[in-house]
Amino acid sequence: MNLKNRSINVGLLGMGVVGSGVVKALTQKSALIAQQIGCSVNIARILVKDMDKPRAVDVPKSLLTTTPADILEDPHVHLVVEVMGGERPALDYLRQALQEGKSVVTANKEVMAKHGPELLALATQKGAQILFEASVGGGIPILRPLTKDLRANEISAIRAIINGTTNYILTKMTYENMEFTQALKEAQELGYAEADPTNDVEGIDAGYKLAILASLAFRTKVASQDVYREGISRLTARDFRYARELGYVIKLMAIARREGDQLEARVHPVLIPQEAPLAKVDGVFNAVEVEGDLVDKVLFHGRGAGSMPTTSAVMADILEAGWNIARGTTPNSFVTLDRAMSIRSISDLVTRYYIRTTVSDRSGVLAQMATILGNLQISIASVIQQEADHKEQTAELVITTHPSRERDVQQALKELAELEVVREIGNVLRVEE
Repeated sequence: MNLKNRSINVGLLGMGVVGSGVVKALTQKSALIAQQIGCSVNIARILVKDMDKPRAVDVPKSLLTTTPADILEDPHVHLVVEVMGGERPALDYLRQALQEGKSVVTANKEVMAKHGPELLALATQKGAQILFEASVGGGIPILRPLTKDLRANEISAIRAIINGTTNYILTKMTYENMEFTQALKEAQELGYAEADPTNDVEGIDAGYKLAILASLAFRTKVASQDVYREGISRLTARDFRYARELGYVIKLMAIARREGDQLEARVHPVLIPQEAPLAKVDGVFNAVEVEGDLVDKVLFHGRGAGSMPTTSAVMADILEAGWNIARGTTPNSFVTLDRAMSIRSISDLVTRYYIRTTVSDRSGVLAQMATILGNLQISIASVIQQEADHKEQTAELVITTHPSRERDVQQALKELAELEVVREIGNVLRVEE
């Protein structure tokens, strides 16, 4: 085979948990990589913050640099692999690499969610590649199937559990009756949650990933700010007990659904039936369910984070980019975001609802509440009354509704909160059947 390049040089931006995994894989699998691509792949330079910091993988100090230009401006570096995380300065480095005509592999969900269309267009303009399989789902192959294997399908919906930290916390709350703060503390002690867990527990991380998935699945531009988000910090052990009694589990779901030229994109806790496949995705595992007109429903399941699963996805992109670089070919892009679609407001959502309230423990309470709900065309499906507090003369009332419109439910909640007999609106969750 007549190869343009006999050796491909990689510049690595970052050598943390994932970066160390990439270095290890490139080193240990060098013979296999050379066999698959047809030439060797070598680490040319590694950008780090601190040259003297102890590292999980030993590398010659001569490979390390604190100067980005040593990679970005070196004509002998063919492929830039970014595993730094965060929006800045990673975005600037990726832009510069593409401007220089270098192909790029990135695991950066925030950059791709916020700036993906711009970077994809720049790569096309410069005859380079930008591959980002590791930005969603860790080791789960999902972006390539969406853009290639499922391309003949009209995708109608994506439903996903795509944050391992929150899924671990919710699993603990489901099966061990833990409160949120206790489950979060355990996740932090085990290294599943950061010291500042905001991005995870408030749904920000999942929102970035859903923006990427929705853009590719529906071939339109979905920005991270288009995704409606709610986190899990208001959930209590009581919500999980009631969910179990009603036949549901609670998961933080990322949902994108298309109807005509409108698209909904939302991340929030939901009740899903116990028998649903996604209800059985526990611990730090992720899963993405895709629904298409030809394939019906397919489920991708696996470890969504960690050094080795994410390294697996990064390495797949390195192999694909390396194959094209070795042959001097400009690949055809399977990523097209050429459809004009509008993002539907969350207020237009129609679904079922779970409403937990604390009310006065006396007769006529439910009738007053039902009147407000009925006036807004909200039909009650079931009622649970439990945990009477005889001292406070209160009871906990859990109502589930038939399908109702979000704006009507929000208006009802305002009116219910004004009733003298309603002491507190404890929690409101959407139900996904």
